Amino acid sequence: MSAQSPRFEKKLRAGVLGATGMVGQRLVSLLADQPWFELAEVAASERSSGKTYAEAVRWHLDAPIPAGARDLVVKSLDPSLECDFVFSALDSSVAGGAEEDFARAGYPVVSNSRNHRMDPDVPLLIPEVNAAHVDAIPLQQKNRGYDTGFIVTNPNCSTAGLVLVLKPLADAFGLEKIFVVTMQAISGAGYPGVASADIQGNVVPFIGGEEEKMEAEPQKLLGKWNGERFVDAGLGISAHCNRVPVLDGHLECVSVSLKKIASLHEVREALREFQVSSELAALPSALRNPVIVLDEQDRPQPRRDVNAGNGMAAVVGRVRECPLLDVKLTLLSHNLVRGAAGAALLNAELLAARGFLNRAVNAEGEQSLAEPVSS
Repeated sequence: MSAQSPRFEKKLRAGVLGATGMVGQRLVSLLADQPWFELAEVAASERSSGKTYAEAVRWHLDAPIPAGARDLVVKSLDPSLECDFVFSALDSSVAGGAEEDFARAGYPVVSNSRNHRMDPDVPLLIPEVNAAHVDAIPLQQKNRGYDTGFIVTNPNCSTAGLVLVLKPLADAFGLEKIFVVTMQAISGAGYPGVASADIQGNVVPFIGGEEEKMEAEPQKLLGKWNGERFVDAGLGISAHCNRVPVLDGHLECVSVSLKKIASLHEVREALREFQVSSELAALPSALRNPVIVLDEQDRPQPRRDVNAGNGMAAVVGRVRECPLLDVKLTLLSHNLVRGAAGAALLNAELLAARGFLNRAVNAEGEQSLAEPVSS
């Protein structure tokens, strides 16, 4: 595929499940300016259904609710939405079954929820890292009896930035062991999230299930799809996860052991020169160089660097020798953009470019195709 973006006859219609939550709001906001997709449906819990989106949502973003979303009527989580595919920003308590219901009804499901990430036939996707894993979709459809529907997931918010930085190191030098300590923003806990009396002037050294996700998900992301199953990367990973009083941005201190000997200069250059393919660079939300390396000794910092690359970059600093492993560094990523809504949007763009989102349902229930047209 050329670096030029595919041109669609008309925009694909997106639905957002869990549209009133923190990640759902980010998706609604990002879709307002998305050139390939338009927000067509919003869905949430029964207590919100029947209201307009503006009435149902407690909006938390700095920018106002997009005009195109305000008057949309919030639907229930019934797989009868008039859209071509859905984003799932549902709470894990309801996401598992709801996503399966939508996929079974023929909807491609692009999920931010954790429920299906480690399923043996569901791609856990970071396009810059493992775009080839979408090849598992036909087998998933066969295994589960899905027609046009399927489920694709993005990783946990703290895993997303970590693996984006590990990928160029894995390609250049090979990886053996990773030790990571996170300092995670309170927005990652949703709303209302962590009680102010618990987090102000404090650090909470526990986030339920987070360490397990960080130790498991990179194995799948950095592993291979062999045509029949996902083969883990076989890395040694130890994670410590902490909640800190920062609004947005997960900061991670990482030590790695490499299979090949590399100088600090070579490590910095491998990170700095990491480029995505022309196919990926043509996606609207993608960055040609998704890893930014800073040379200042006190960066990255959430307040200064969290929105780098429109929130889609992983920002790296303090690359230095590690006396226990080989190299240590500090990285920062935006947990609600790179780690959640932006990640799901980029996944959907890749799926659209490869023709996986061609399901279109009109009011009479007939299927049609919204095919990409070569420019």
